This record gives sequence, C-alpha cells and structure tokens, in this order.
Amino acid sequence: MTVVATVGTTHPLAFAGLAFAVLALAEEGVRPVCVVAGVTAQDADRVTARAPIDAATIRAQFDALRDANVDAFHVGALLSAEAVRAVAAALADYPAIPVVLDPVLAASHGDRLGDAATRTALRETLIPRATLVTPNLDEAAALLDCTIADIDAMRAAGAAFVALGAHAALVKGGHLDGDPHDVYADANGVRTLPSHRVAGTLRGTGDLLAVTIAASLARGASLTEAIEHARHRVREAIARATPFAGTHAATFNNT
Repeated sequence: MTVVATVGTTHPLAFAGLAFAVLALAEEGVRPVCVVAGVTAQDADRVTARAPIDAATIRAQFDALRDANVDAFHVGALLSAEAVRAVAAALADYPAIPVVLDPVLAASHGDRLGDAATRTALRETLIPRATLVTPNLDEAAALLDCTIADIDAMRAAGAAFVALGAHAALVKGGHLDGDPHDVYADANGVRTLPSHRVAGTLRGTGDLLAVTIAASLARGASLTEAIEHARHRVREAIARATPFAGTHAATFNNT
C-alpha cells in the first residue's frame, strides 16, 4: 500500500486544504493520512477565523504516523511560525522521504494566512527540507521579498529557492497573461515548462498540483514524471470543474 501524509490546514468546504488533499490523494489511488496543523473557517469569499495548532499536538500527530510507513509528505498551508517549525522538526525523523511543500500564504480571495514570522520560518526550516517547493507568483514574491512579473523573474526565483536549500522548485506562472508557463529549477539549472490555458476556473489548483506530485513520488516516479503528470491532471480538473457553494470546485470520482 502506498501512503501519502498530507500536513496542513482545514477548509470547511474542501475547496483546498486537508479535506481537498485527502480526496485528491484517494483518487490518485494512494492511502491518505493527515496531520492537522491549523484550522480555518472560510467560504467562497473570505476567511472568518483561523487558528494554528500548537507544536506539541502537531508532534503527537506525527508520532501517531510512525507505523503508517509513509512514502511521501505533502505540506500545505501553515498558520504560524511555531507550526512551521514543529512540522520541520517532525520531518527530520524522515530524512529519506520526499516532501512536496506548497507554501500557501493566503486564501484564493487574498485573505492572509501566514505572517512575516511564518515566512521566515518557511525559509529557514521547511524550504531547505523540501524535495520540491511549489509557490505561485505571489507566494514566491513574498518569500523572496521581490517582484515577479515575467518569465525572467520566475527563473531567478526558482534558482533562489534552490539556493535556500530546496532540492528543486516549481514556480507556477498561471497568473501571468497569456498561456501559462511554469519554471522548474534544481542544481542542474533552470528551465521553462510551457503549457496552454484551459477555459474555466477552479479553486484549489495549487493543492491539486502538489498532492498529485507527492502521490507520484510516493509510487516511485521521478520528479520530472511527477510534475508532468500533475500539470496534466490540473488541466483536466479545470476543464471539468463544477459549480459548488458559490465557486467552481474540483470533481472527484470518489465523491
């Protein structure tokens, strides 16, 4: 049995966050397990409450996974520096297991989830542990304290995440005008990954991309194979998104 642990924050409507990740992992054919590191109340328009889980409770949840034989970790939104450092400390017990870090810093509608201290903790403790870090343009700009408005800036950002210690980075360019291009960087250099824009909208595309990569890595795929499979899955999900609770959400065969 292939097992992926998803670590992050709840979303009541499962547009993103832990419930969304569990659904997406199950559809990928892997066994999902999870660590709750934060709780939010949010709908299609706004975040109305947010609370990080304390470090001791996060650690206890990781301890409970010891017999699960986790094959890969996916880490999503973390709401405090304390939570980030607790997750990083727990992952130190799994040095050989791939970690896909999706550094979510705000909800889709812009409400802040991570503050300056959280960003600092991500840079210092979790990014250096990541097999792959998958920021969008806003997240990359916030973590690197720069402006990213074109492909050249994306390429520089990808290299900067590798310099911070990540094994590899995938900087997502879907918010730029025109056809979307992502940028992949690792110790061997930087390359641009072109794509085409699919008609439609979908909440949770970043989560879907990251958990799909984690599932593929857990099954033994290479990082290149995992990224290409995940990018294809996101395009398909956008094309078949359905209206739900005031927005367009992913559909899963297991729901």
